[in-house]
Amino acid sequence: MMTRRTFLCGLTLGTLAAPLAAEAQRAGNVPRIAFLTTTSPENSPTTEAFRRGLRDLGYVEGQNITVEYRWGRGSAERFPEFVAEVVRLKVDLIVAANDAAGSAAQKATKTIPIVVALMGDPIGSGFVASLARPGGNITGLTGMSLDLVGKRLQLFKEAVPKISHVALLADTTSRVYKQATKQAEITAPTLGMQLRAREISKASELDAVFASMIKEGADAVFGIGGTMLYVNRRPLADHALRNRLPMSCDSAESVEAGCLMAYSSSLTDLFRRAAASVDKILKGAKAADLPVEQPTKFELVINLKTAKALGLTIPQTLLLRADQVIE
Repeated sequence: MMTRRTFLCGLTLGTLAAPLAAEAQRAGNVPRIAFLTTTSPENSPTTEAFRRGLRDLGYVEGQNITVEYRWGRGSAERFPEFVAEVVRLKVDLIVAANDAAGSAAQKATKTIPIVVALMGDPIGSGFVASLARPGGNITGLTGMSLDLVGKRLQLFKEAVPKISHVALLADTTSRVYKQATKQAEITAPTLGMQLRAREISKASELDAVFASMIKEGADAVFGIGGTMLYVNRRPLADHALRNRLPMSCDSAESVEAGCLMAYSSSLTDLFRRAAASVDKILKGAKAADLPVEQPTKFELVINLKTAKALGLTIPQTLLLRADQVIE
């Protein structure tokens, strides 16, 4: 893998304040936070990015901060149970990895601060009153996934000009999958694409969904991802490759797993920056006053190994614009 270019936009975090360690030790009060995620301990680049963010701020787990991890292991079904557990533990703050975890936390408490690391549509989902002034006990970051749908389709067509019959695979664990599907359906005809949407909520449905795509003559797949597709990104990529379908995904991690390409905000960057929101709240800031942060980093990632396996030649002009090319 080689890095071609990194796009940075918007505000940087700047110089960070001194770590909490000395303050916490003097007070004899080590903060306890909860981290709720759909992933598993052994396979979570986003969780590791959050941990890295904590370390960069001077936090050492088990010394000056305690983190109660709750792992969904590919499912969001246990989030209500997890939230009930951590509320009983009287944690100082809840970090929700995604919309599903954030929604469960929102229903369980109006007083414990909540940082949602990846919100699809913060206002439309009812998490915050506005991006600038959230107004409640929830703040966090948004990946702006809805704004990127049209650009993703355009880049997909540029990478594989011959595609015309595209299966849109919509992960219903995403709270914004309907809006994203609508955006794709508006953009596709302008690019000479016919879309057929297919909803999916469980990894066990992949076999049947891909079989129906092939039967209906799909020549490519466009993924509208949620937590389920992200966690199962390797089986998803394997299905696409086995059925010889180029696939556009919505995370760099999915491309690393074998998807053909992605254009998205950097998930690991968002989770690293979520640690800064945690730090501010633990030091006295109110979630109601902390603006929802937008992406500072977008990535175009292309997997040339997958392209070669599919017999595709990606235009050199596109490769030169990519941030990462996996060879």
